[in-house]
Amino acid sequence: MTRVLVVDDEQDLCEILRFNLESEGFEVTTCEGAEEALKLMDDGSHGHPDLILLDVMMGSMSGFELAKLLRERGDNTPIIFLTARDGHDDQLKGFAMGADDYITKPFSFDTVLARVRAVLKRSGSQAAALEGHALGDGALQCGSLRIDTKLQNVTVAGSAVELTRREYMILCLMAESQNRYFSREEIMAAVWPNDALVNDRSVDVHIARLRKKLGAEGRRIVNRTGFGYALCPDNN
Repeated sequence: MTRVLVVDDEQDLCEILRFNLESEGFEVTTCEGAEEALKLMDDGSHGHPDLILLDVMMGSMSGFELAKLLRERGDNTPIIFLTARDGHDDQLKGFAMGADDYITKPFSFDTVLARVRAVLKRSGSQAAALEGHALGDGALQCGSLRIDTKLQNVTVAGSAVELTRREYMILCLMAESQNRYFSREEIMAAVWPNDALVNDRSVDVHIARLRKKLGAEGRRIVNRTGFGYALCPDNN
């Protein structure tokens, strides 16, 4: 089970994040200060976290300072900063401190969940790995649609399909976990990390182009209102 450490001096926020993340299958530990989090990680009794959700403005040690200390110690645990400081300079500082992502308050839980999953996937966390329809040669298959993840090419019924990098990333995301619906926020977090100019419309446009390029197999990309997009092998 994937372990998430939530570090924030707002107790109510800690409990809200704990409840929602545990509902999604994560194992969650909360701390109300950077010093407490550091002590807990050094103790090791709760196991090492796979990801840290870290507030910036806290007590005597800020989230930036904790992140810097962890990186100096060689700890590369993925970190997502949670903060009300939304200035461009603050975000740059956060990434300079070793952040993997940066979420400004107030935020929706859907945004947090999408970013958590995207960061875990990028970091290669085994616990976050998606169960796809993989073949022995490293390819993904859905009907006559085949994705060679080693060569990064796509074919339909043996004919090559030319996709842009973003289209390919969206297709792989869905192909790795077929029949699972991805919200637009999840797709944006996975394909356009840290790009503030991307919106829901960008996702819809890329999906429309992807469907068209896949021809008859494009029908397998299904949109369910309120849930998002999925690649469904049985949608013939």
